[in-house]
Amino acid sequence: MTAPEPNSDNGLLVHGYLDGELDPAHALELERALAADPALAAERDSTAALRNLIHDRFAAERAPAGLRSRIESAVGLRREQSRPTWGMLAAASVLVAVMASSTTWLTLRPPQIDVAEMVVADHLRSLMAPQPTDVSSTDRHTVKPWFNGRVPQAPKVVDLTPEGFPLIGGRVDVVGRAAVPTLVYRHNQHLISLTAVPETSASAPARRTIAGFNVLEWSDSGVRYWAVSDVGMSDLDSFAKAFREAAPE
Repeated sequence: MTAPEPNSDNGLLVHGYLDGELDPAHALELERALAADPALAAERDSTAALRNLIHDRFAAERAPAGLRSRIESAVGLRREQSRPTWGMLAAASVLVAVMASSTTWLTLRPPQIDVAEMVVADHLRSLMAPQPTDVSSTDRHTVKPWFNGRVPQAPKVVDLTPEGFPLIGGRVDVVGRAAVPTLVYRHNQHLISLTAVPETSASAPARRTIAGFNVLEWSDSGVRYWAVSDVGMSDLDSFAKAFREAAPE
């Protein structure tokens, strides 16, 4: 099926929606748009996951003991009978400048995106959707062209039916506000989501478990692959090995 064109205004409203800043009428309108637009719903899920990650990683810290008294002394608040001197005013100005620059650094610093958390969220969302794919086909020559124009680069698509992992289709997911291709394979009664993300830095293969799902990642030809499924890790290893060794289409 063809995904609807994203509405940029709705994309901006997602943040206000998650912050609880929309009035009831606009919130209801956005909820209807989320139900009709998988890409917008994926952006909401990714944004919510990122907000939760930032909240967990940058929990509020208590100010050091004695900071209040040092600030009061610097700006002259602890000497009620005396007027602030030029030295006090200079110290206060420096303190304000330091605090302002620190706030700016925290605001402008790029958030650290946990790709594993996002691909698991996308996999879970697909399991709750009416179907886990946007294009359903076992033919790699149907699935690969479908991605043209929807993502910057169509992914490597291989048929792994002989190895016990038949292709059932593909979809577009969102990772860090970027559209990325995801292939969907089946193993017995289990689904495997394989997301291809442009590699930003070389790193060794890794595996982990998130919310009951096994996650296996590896790099190949400048692409970082993320396989997510509830199959056992040994089966996921077999799938990754078969995918890596498959001849290019």
